[in-house]
Amino acid sequence: MKKEGDMISNFTLEDQEGRSVSLSDFKGKKKVIYFYPKDDTPGCTKEACSFRDAYDRILEKGAVVIGISADSTASHARFMKKYTLPFVLLSDPERKVIDMFGAWGDKTMYGKTYKGIIRSTFILDDNDRVIKAFPRVSPEDHAEEVLKNL
Repeated sequence: MKKEGDMISNFTLEDQEGRSVSLSDFKGKKKVIYFYPKDDTPGCTKEACSFRDAYDRILEKGAVVIGISADSTASHARFMKKYTLPFVLLSDPERKVIDMFGAWGDKTMYGKTYKGIIRSTFILDDNDRVIKAFPRVSPEDHAEEVLKNL
C-alpha cells in the first residue's frame, strides 16, 4: 500500500458521466483520494455522505475529493444523484489504480477471508506526493479525520 512520501504517477479513469479524468487535471491542488468497496452500500454511503458534508471545508483547505471503486460509471451516476455527491467518482473496473495504490487485498467478513477493495484514503500534495495515508478506515467521521490532516 502507498505510504507517506510516495509519488503517485498520473492515471486516467472514467468519471460518473463517462468522461476521462486524469490525476493531472487537479494539478496545483491537494487531492483526497478515497477507495471504497461498493456504491450505495451502508458503509460506503456513510463515508461518501461524510465527505459530501465536509466538502466545502475541504475545498477551503485547497483540496478536492476523488472517490474510486470498481463500480461502473452508471452505478456511480446513480449513487451521486441519490445522495447529491458534489465530487467526482471514478470507475476502475480493471483495478489499475486500485492496485497501484495497494487498495486491493485480503478482507474478512463473518469469518471468511476474500479479496476486495480495502477502504483506504490518501491525501496527496499539489505535486502528487502522498502526505497522509489512511490504510484501513472506518467510514463514520472519516472526513473529519481527513480535514484535520489537510
